[in-house]
Amino acid sequence: MANFEFCNPTRVVFGRGQLARLADLVPADARVLLTYGGGSMHRNGVHAQVTAALGARLIAEIGGIRPNPAFEQLMPQVAQIRRDQPTFLLAVGGGSVIDATKFLAAAARFDGDPWTILSQQAPIADALPLGAVLTLPGTGSETNQWSVISRDTPREKLSFGHPLVRPQFAVLDPEVTLSLPPRQVVNGVIDAFVHVLEQYLTYPVNAPLQDRLAEAVLLTLIDEGRTTVAEPLDYAARANVMWSASLALNGLLAAGVPEDWATHTIGHELTALHGLDHAVTLAIVLPALLAHQAEAKRLKLLQYGARVWGITEGSHEQRVAATIVRTRGFFEGFGVGTHLAQHGIGASARVADIVAERLAARGVTELGERGGITLAGVREILRLAA
Repeated sequence: MANFEFCNPTRVVFGRGQLARLADLVPADARVLLTYGGGSMHRNGVHAQVTAALGARLIAEIGGIRPNPAFEQLMPQVAQIRRDQPTFLLAVGGGSVIDATKFLAAAARFDGDPWTILSQQAPIADALPLGAVLTLPGTGSETNQWSVISRDTPREKLSFGHPLVRPQFAVLDPEVTLSLPPRQVVNGVIDAFVHVLEQYLTYPVNAPLQDRLAEAVLLTLIDEGRTTVAEPLDYAARANVMWSASLALNGLLAAGVPEDWATHTIGHELTALHGLDHAVTLAIVLPALLAHQAEAKRLKLLQYGARVWGITEGSHEQRVAATIVRTRGFFEGFGVGTHLAQHGIGASARVADIVAERLAARGVTELGERGGITLAGVREILRLAA
């Protein structure tokens, strides 16, 4: 296990009825700007609860933040923030809303072109403080310092991270997720599941506790994710999925272990090019990537297969192949296609070339925990995903 430093200052307030705690969590003298997505928070009563808890602290709102939030949409909102001068941002929604709010928090106090925060990883010296009310679990953005933002022209999807944009607190009330459409629930489960695998399916580094923690989250997502979809009003299952998704990407599982993130890097390109849901791109790319990297990841694939899927019989090659099949089957069990063709994306060789060219243009030529996935490897992975 490598040396590491782990610090997660996000305060998590979890459970039924916890939206009322905003009255204590948000500073009493704050001038609050509320950010959110569509109109569902008005229909399910979340907006009323949040605004009641904030009282006179609420000075302005920004709604309509779209999935895969776009730089072009956010820049007028940066101007609004600079004009209204809030002292605290409160994001109410899923990962897209929280990611957008992190960008707004940094961009509003950034001296220069805010796009360079993403395109050049420009250093961030200041940011508005923010908190989060999670209504759609999956990304883990509520308890980490990362944000992913798209740009319509050119079509790009890039990320940035900084401790200054980690939410000061996150309110997680599973009850507010009971009205979510099945598609969003499924996307959240798959997103969280792949987050864990990106930190777990690498190579052994004598980190048994980290491995067991990751396996526990995976097993919980398998059991409770299926229950949540089959029984959408099961509060306990919702609670377990919500907490698992936060643990999947709050930094704990990554402490002292290598990380991959090639699936996410390739998946972001598919979203930028074709508008696929983020979780759908992960379900497409991951099985193909595991097949391509079967030898490099063999030891951890064997461990994952045995401990998570109970696969212990057969040769190493047979067990690895069966583990990949079970992983693909988990995604497909939710009705998510794991091949490009199932989403109307043909001519896979051309798709593979375009993705590789886009990565090369940004200087991304080696992916994976050891940098062993070259651009030729990216092309082969996408051909396997056809």
